[in-house]
Amino acid sequence: IALRELAYLERHGYPSPRDLQLGAMVEVPALLWELDTISKRADFLSVGSNDLVQYMYAADRDNTRVSKRYDNLSAPVLRALERIAAAGKRAGKVVTLCGEMGGRPLEALALLALGYRSLSMSPSSIGPVKAAILATNLEETQAFLATLLAEENGAPSLRERLREYAVARNIPL
Repeated sequence: IALRELAYLERHGYPSPRDLQLGAMVEVPALLWELDTISKRADFLSVGSNDLVQYMYAADRDNTRVSKRYDNLSAPVLRALERIAAAGKRAGKVVTLCGEMGGRPLEALALLALGYRSLSMSPSSIGPVKAAILATNLEETQAFLATLLAEENGAPSLRERLREYAVARNIPL
């Protein structure tokens, strides 16, 4: 694909880029078992959180009859996201996240605690997410989330425990 794009630029008289990086979009659960291999070959990883969560739960997020059956802050989703961030870290690769999840303050706090440092979001989400981040003790949040993820209590979501944590620390949500 990269060679095709370079040929297109040359054909149309555009200069070639000074740097060309090849990334991998992680948005299907099957890739969770190939992360180390992918991380070795890709220059960066980007998580497509909307699709990844939808495919993990086999539920259409746009179908109102089933979309409420899963939560971005469930332990399985957070463990999958943690696994992706850890693989990128082991390989020394940047891991970004795109999707609606990064633009919600509570989810953004969880993502930061998992190791994500680049989140895409709509412009209207920047202020609330920034306010939450600035009010957060990241080390404490990382320890709290690690404790939650280590528990095997079968809770369908960690959302309420994370919300209680944020409220108790005056983190604006």
